[in-house]
Amino acid sequence: MKKQEKSQVIADLKQKFDDATFFYFVDESTLPSGKTSSLRRSAFEKNISYTVVKNSLIQKALEASNKNADEMIGALHGPTAVFFSNQSNDIAKLIKEFRGDNPKPELKAAYIDSDIFMGDGELNSLVNLKSKSELIGEIIGLLQSPATNLISALESNAGGKIAGLLKTMENK
Repeated sequence: MKKQEKSQVIADLKQKFDDATFFYFVDESTLPSGKTSSLRRSAFEKNISYTVVKNSLIQKALEASNKNADEMIGALHGPTAVFFSNQSNDIAKLIKEFRGDNPKPELKAAYIDSDIFMGDGELNSLVNLKSKSELIGEIIGLLQSPATNLISALESNAGGKIAGLLKTMENK
């Protein structure tokens, strides 16, 4: 690769890092080519960007980006694939679902909204993170719950009083 091509790759990757809120470094090096193609296809279907670049280029792009993720540079050893997503846990779910009983793909590091997770041991924590839309749904549900309970209590209480009133009217 010529110096100009490397500079372009670094600039493109830097822009992706700058724009991304969530990105992961993953080792998928020992996967057979058929499995790698399947992983790429699964990522594409879930709107996850996936690229494999030399570690030195990733490091230069990450250092030039506006992210404070220098800690992740320590994870750049051996082959590295970079995944970008719009949801915090989509990539973790993809990795967990895809690997099944295999140890690969292996999580090296993850950048989640300025928090850094290092190592494959963090995969379960990342899978359990709630997305923004899930959190909003829960908050709306919690806000609606008291109103729903109040309305049902009023309806059941009013229904009981009306039935009692009808019975007293019948007896008269």
